[in-house]
Amino acid sequence: MSSLSTPDTPNSLGASATDDAAAARRSASAAAHTAAVKRRERVAQWHLLFIAVVILGPLVIYPLVRLVLLSLTGPHGLSVQAYSNFFGNPETSGVIGTTLWILFASAGLASLLGVLLAALLFFKPFPGARMVTRFLELFVAFPSFLVAFTLIFLYGSQGSVSIGLQRLFHLQAPPLDFLFGVGGVILAEVVFYAPFVVRPTLASFATLDMRLIEAARSLGANSWMVAFKVILPLAWPGIAAGTILCFLLTLNEFGILLVLGSAHLITLPVAIYSSATVDLDLPTAAAGAVVMLIMSLSLYALYRQVNRRKVKGAGHGR
Repeated sequence: MSSLSTPDTPNSLGASATDDAAAARRSASAAAHTAAVKRRERVAQWHLLFIAVVILGPLVIYPLVRLVLLSLTGPHGLSVQAYSNFFGNPETSGVIGTTLWILFASAGLASLLGVLLAALLFFKPFPGARMVTRFLELFVAFPSFLVAFTLIFLYGSQGSVSIGLQRLFHLQAPPLDFLFGVGGVILAEVVFYAPFVVRPTLASFATLDMRLIEAARSLGANSWMVAFKVILPLAWPGIAAGTILCFLLTLNEFGILLVLGSAHLITLPVAIYSSATVDLDLPTAAAGAVVMLIMSLSLYALYRQVNRRKVKGAGHGR
């Protein structure tokens, strides 16, 4: 008669012991992995604390805190008198208006030129296009005042182009005399900041699905329709990021203004510099610097948001 239960065989006991040992090894491996992750997190936290205390503290955080405290310092302690002096000055509205006018004119033209140049380099490559791209990448490493001096040597009243035109047409005076003013500042900033738009725009064009462009062309769309209906909707995050970056850098431009700006062209950076060095009114200069810092941080936050969307879009595209 057969039994309903059979005793454990040596093979089954061995298999059970092997399973228990494997489970123990897996548990130990998971525990070791968890401990290693926690150690890396602690090390990363210590590195972040070190950077904040040793590097960001004395170089970034402390100067910013001192700047804000200086703007809030009055004769009898904390006060907003510096901000009252800054915004109460009748010239402040003109300074801010001039700053915004030069900002939108320069950054707008530089952005448009950068996008058009990137489109030419990407969609209509020509012999030497790669060299032009490398030169534009190198161009962003130049100091801005160098561009201003280059324009003076070329298009100033005593520049080579101006003197050449004077001699060619037998003129009494040099024909070019526009650099030291709004025209020269806008020209210099457009020349200098357009390459900052080219690089992110090219990177955005590189992520396009060329099959969509070919499909639009095969359906009868002309170049303008392809550009505005296909390319721009797909590449706008990169174009927007480059444009915002151009606006941010142009807002904080000082070297070109110092070289080409006339006595009647006072922008916010120049006004802050004059308040600190000429008028020796450090609280008012600090108040203006805080206002400019808020504008810059707002543009930077917008740039980060657009750039984040650009990265997410590229990830979804892949």
